[in-house]
Amino acid sequence: MKYIGLQKQINRNNNKSVLLLLSFPLLVLLAVFAFTTYATFDRIQGIQWEDSLELFLQSIPSVLIGVGIWFVIAYFAHSKMINIAAGSKALERRENKRVYNLTENLCMSVGMHMPKLRVIQSPALNAFASGIKEDDYCVTLTTGIIETLNDEELEGVIAHELMHIRNKDVRLLVISIIFVGIFSFAAQVAYRMFWFNGMSSRSQRRDDKGSGGAAILIIMLIAFIAYLLSILFKLSLSRKREYLADSGAVEMTRKPWALASALRKISGNSHIESITNEDVKEMFIDNSPPTDKKHSKNLMQSLGNMFSTHPPIEKRIQFLEQL
Repeated sequence: MKYIGLQKQINRNNNKSVLLLLSFPLLVLLAVFAFTTYATFDRIQGIQWEDSLELFLQSIPSVLIGVGIWFVIAYFAHSKMINIAAGSKALERRENKRVYNLTENLCMSVGMHMPKLRVIQSPALNAFASGIKEDDYCVTLTTGIIETLNDEELEGVIAHELMHIRNKDVRLLVISIIFVGIFSFAAQVAYRMFWFNGMSSRSQRRDDKGSGGAAILIIMLIAFIAYLLSILFKLSLSRKREYLADSGAVEMTRKPWALASALRKISGNSHIESITNEDVKEMFIDNSPPTDKKHSKNLMQSLGNMFSTHPPIEKRIQFLEQL
């Protein structure tokens, strides 16, 4: 894959960000319309389109306000939530001048504002970038990757994360996580409502519980489908992003072999046991599940790679070796 140029990629990702911002609210409204259509369905007369449209229009203000509140809270609190989920702390210059010097030199070489630096106390080898706006941009490294990689390898990893920031990938990912969280929350609420309704209905007659349980089941189904679609939107933007960040890192350091060497050391040693949040895991330079090195990958692991947000690390190494 040929690197297509930094500014062109930034513009392309900005356009994708706009489309992503539009697609998620549209998906929310589509899910609401699907439910209002079901709610006004008559077994004899069929779908009551006029009633459905009226109910849908009445629901729009409440839905948009709810989504807006969710987004505003997540937008301003995302950095704190990510840091808590990752268990990271600020990395001070006096604690590790080596990391600061490598990052500063890379930022100066391309004229970019230096992001904040944070560290996760873990022997695992991993790193990620996060943030929506310049004041929030941050590169987080594990103690394991800092201690294990040599200067050139660590420089390649940091350059990879800086490219995610420069290409606006981190903003795209955080926005997608915020919106996917809306559908995940809706699906969980519907699921709990369904089971609560089932438990409370056991003491009632069968004639009294049919419609309520069916309505909640439809809500849960709609929310689940919308959640799956939102995940597909996010996955469609993920894999190519990693190759482009690898290419950009090579353009920045002029050392493709260094990043390839770093990825070899990271492979199989990237799993951080203390992090369970799947959204945070997707941000790391490698989020492969832990595997038994003594055995080859089974069918389930191969299928898992198909739906991973990252391309297989082996292919990324092969790509770097061709540069």
